[in-house]
Amino acid sequence: MPFSTAPVLAARGRPTVVLASGDPFWHGAGGSLLRDLERAEWVSHPAPSCFALAANALGWRMEETLCLGLHAAPYARLRPLLGDGVRLLCTLRDGAAAAELASYLSDIGFGASLLHVLERLGGPKQRLRSMRAEGFDLTGIDAPVLAAIEAVGRGLPQASGLSDELFASDGQITKRPIRALTLSALGPRAGAHLWDIGGGSGSISVEWCLAAWGATATTFEPRADRLANITENAARFGLDHRLHAVHGRAPEVLAGQDLPDCVFIGGGGTQALLDHLWQILPPGTRIVANGVTLETETLLMQAHAQWGGHLLKVELAEAGPLGRMRDWRRARPVIQWSVTR
Repeated sequence: MPFSTAPVLAARGRPTVVLASGDPFWHGAGGSLLRDLERAEWVSHPAPSCFALAANALGWRMEETLCLGLHAAPYARLRPLLGDGVRLLCTLRDGAAAAELASYLSDIGFGASLLHVLERLGGPKQRLRSMRAEGFDLTGIDAPVLAAIEAVGRGLPQASGLSDELFASDGQITKRPIRALTLSALGPRAGAHLWDIGGGSGSISVEWCLAAWGATATTFEPRADRLANITENAARFGLDHRLHAVHGRAPEVLAGQDLPDCVFIGGGGTQALLDHLWQILPPGTRIVANGVTLETETLLMQAHAQWGGHLLKVELAEAGPLGRMRDWRRARPVIQWSVTR
């Protein structure tokens, strides 16, 4: 379990030993302590991690296995990673967490997954038991405990443009085809940060975070009633540690925020906002803005004339019923302006 580093740091300057299990720098004590220590202050002697012990017990190749620390994180962190045939090793909080994990897997359509429960690894009382997530009924599970998952089920698509039905929304959502085009224009990169202005449901921020390792997003939404949907979607996809919602209207709400690598304007675009962004954003920042109203179309056409970039008009139609036959249902055209500052 996470522990307090305060007693160790209180002994700073004196010879001190921290005795902890496993590899200190794989979900271990070392990562916590090193936030406050200088490199010259410590020496580490790693032992086999619980992941290494579990892989050894199961005969799994670690280079082909995903490893997660779920002892202090929500089970939803699994959601973007699960897929048919995927293998995962997960540290757990305690014995009761194994049943909770099985219930979560069943709830999201992965009940057929095989769940291995590994207890007290590396000691004389080591134990391994296995059963399907659905109908999980193992009892007397002792900590320290780790779960190994052989996933069976359909995972999330890996391309941008997830189904609208996956998101909590009041209808204010960038629809799937436009979302895919928008993510392409934004170009998510590992570790990059997004400002999502006028977040609505937060779907752009969610897919931004899913698209690249370590990508983060701050979603600004002027309507308080929509913040709940943004927060729910972040939690639903296991992204509440990388996606944060802020109540307020731009540009005022942007004051004091860490500057982003990309900005998406999905609603509430004004000349004042664009002028403000152009003044505060450093060179190299990517800006993408979508609009459906005539006023926003005019604004983005003027921005294109003033600052350059790329201007795109998207007109889509979907087939729908017309009596006993079908016709095309045309959506409102979307204007998209993209530019690198």
